[in-house]
Amino acid sequence: MQQGNNISFFQEPAEGDKIAFAKDASHPGRFVFTMPRPPTFTSVEDERRHRKQRLVAAFRIFSKLGLDEGIAGHLTCRDPEHPELFWVNPFGKSFSCMTAKDLILVNHEGTVVQGKSPLNAAAFVIHSKIHAARPDAVAACHSHSLHGKAFSSLAKPILPITQDACMFYKDHALFPGFNGVVADEEEGERMAQVLAGNKALILQNHGLLTVGGSIDEAAFWFIALDRSCQTQLLAESAGTPVCISDEVAAESHGTVGSALSGWFNFQPYYEQIVNEQPDILDMSDEDGKLVL
Repeated sequence: MQQGNNISFFQEPAEGDKIAFAKDASHPGRFVFTMPRPPTFTSVEDERRHRKQRLVAAFRIFSKLGLDEGIAGHLTCRDPEHPELFWVNPFGKSFSCMTAKDLILVNHEGTVVQGKSPLNAAAFVIHSKIHAARPDAVAACHSHSLHGKAFSSLAKPILPITQDACMFYKDHALFPGFNGVVADEEEGERMAQVLAGNKALILQNHGLLTVGGSIDEAAFWFIALDRSCQTQLLAESAGTPVCISDEVAAESHGTVGSALSGWFNFQPYYEQIVNEQPDILDMSDEDGKLVL
């Protein structure tokens, strides 16, 4: 788990102790952000249920925030037992109605190994190549969000004009040109190559794509990237925004752009969506099992 210089894991205080801010030893007067640890699991069945639950929640959140459109868009996460397989939404299923039973399991050859719903060809072409090229990418998100589409037409990167934009400072890439609806494996491979080790990709004239070490992280990066696109569009329409210095942007990225920060930022969205739509939590023992 990546950590920034000003982030530490939260430790439950011992009985009788009080919670106190930790200090950054290398910077007198500066305090360290403490955050909770992501969950750990004692079985692949428990982890599979958790990943599927979070994936369903991410679909519902994307719909609630208006980040989906029609049949476009796909979110994936690797299976914890078989990392060469990934769970994905079936083609044409509304993000707002997604359940664990709807998810289909796909291999890198495009075969649906569990589920009987159709697979979006673009979802396979893009996500299979991303997951193959990035073993660290547990999850990937791509959708045709409004501000992402608008910003992608400008063929330029996100500028560090806000603290939140620093999440993507030197951590995103631009995929140039538009060659039509993605159905060619070579196009997927080029996307993976351009993404390289970054957390996000701006697909020119197309939209956004993000990856993360968990579905929580990847989903939050997408939300934050779309809003960073919106912020920059607004700022540049009003004038010339002032950029944060490279030194401060890089330091800020170490905190707000860390994997732990991405995971933690998703938790309020998750809390809200399960409070509003508690059926997301309806998981049976069968949702954790997998027989190939």
